[in-house]
Amino acid sequence: MNNVDNAKVLKRRIQGWMLFDWATQPFFTLGLTFIFGPYFAVVATNVFLESGMDPKSADASAQTIWAWGQAISGIFVAIIGILAGAYADSTGRRMPWIWAASIIFVICSWMLWYMVPDGSALWFSLIIFSVAFIAAEFAAVFTNAILPSLGTREEIGKISGNGMAFGYIGGIISLFLMLCFFFDDGGKTFIGLSPGFGVFDPDQREGTRAVGPLISLWFIIFMIPFFMWVKEGDQPNIKGGFKRSMQELKVSLLGMLKRPSLFSFMGAQMFYRDALNGLYAFGGVYAALVLDWGLTQLGIFGIIGGISAALVSWISGKFDKKVGPRPVIYFHIWVLIIVSLCIIGMSRVSFYGIALSEGSSLPDIIFYICGAAIGGSGGGIYAASRSMMVRHTNPTRPTEAFGLFALAGKATAFLAPLLIGIFTYLLNDARLGFAPVIGLFILGLILLRWVRPEGDIANN
Repeated sequence: MNNVDNAKVLKRRIQGWMLFDWATQPFFTLGLTFIFGPYFAVVATNVFLESGMDPKSADASAQTIWAWGQAISGIFVAIIGILAGAYADSTGRRMPWIWAASIIFVICSWMLWYMVPDGSALWFSLIIFSVAFIAAEFAAVFTNAILPSLGTREEIGKISGNGMAFGYIGGIISLFLMLCFFFDDGGKTFIGLSPGFGVFDPDQREGTRAVGPLISLWFIIFMIPFFMWVKEGDQPNIKGGFKRSMQELKVSLLGMLKRPSLFSFMGAQMFYRDALNGLYAFGGVYAALVLDWGLTQLGIFGIIGGISAALVSWISGKFDKKVGPRPVIYFHIWVLIIVSLCIIGMSRVSFYGIALSEGSSLPDIIFYICGAAIGGSGGGIYAASRSMMVRHTNPTRPTEAFGLFALAGKATAFLAPLLIGIFTYLLNDARLGFAPVIGLFILGLILLRWVRPEGDIANN
């Protein structure tokens, strides 16, 4: 195969790899944040109201069980994902794991259809969604491990950023399709059509429940080129089994202790990325429970957040190139702290104790701004974090470095949902349940002080 053919194969491989973000993003946009999550919260609230709870307690209970589901999922991802990822790195085989996770994801996503409005499938749907979440995260761990083989150290950042932006665009388009043709809010879609072109029953919320099959079919269609174009490459099948892979993982983790800048960066990421995931997972639930938003408003909220994410990620990349990633990370953390403070202090009738006039649109305006900030700073902080990881990467061991990067994002993935669940339960308030998120962001800020702006690779 000549150089021209090699270049074409590599280009296709990169394009296929980027399609993974496009294929999976609807699960997080439609499922986790803007459609299924809030719909689940509303159904759960109604179930608790019918059991005799007062409205405030019902809202808090709905948020609590959603938090527990996310927390348990995060624990599975953190523990099993780390072990499976180490084993895959040791053997050099990742595609079988992606295939297995994809099959589970497709089945479980489709079964979200059975989340009927009477709440009879409430716990079943929570379990199914949690399994789908675990499968999606597993697939992402192994797909990210392919990234270092797609280009040079300089090219990887661009490829990674383009894939992330591409995924956001896919999330926006899928949300637009859901709002216009399927989702029913008051019996009609966003553009006034009957849900599913009149096929779906609005009384049974079938248009909203179609989010599951839509996520599943979208994934199937756009993962076809991924599996066609992305190959394992020429990595050897290193024999040694599970025991050897665990030994290698132990060496990697102990080696991190000898690199203070890398160690501090990993710790900072664990906290601020976990806090950000908490905002992603509960932003829509908060809007549904506290602000009484309908799913159409949540859809618009999602579109604003997605557009902001793509735009701010691009702008952040410009500043990253000019001043480095650490100032960019600092800026976005402060933005997200301000957003979290707004969420805690705002309700439908007041803002930090200041009474609002009946029917005031101020809470809606503030939260739309918050949505743009969450989307923009979420994209910007992830892009800058990946850039900072490159500055801590030994060129001879890039897979190990990106494995640690994935570990930092998943090791405490349960923490924010767990704390939100605990605080919501103890305080019996869906707003105050967000308070731990601010603490996690602050811990991330503190640890960033010991991160060298240019990394520590020169010392290794």
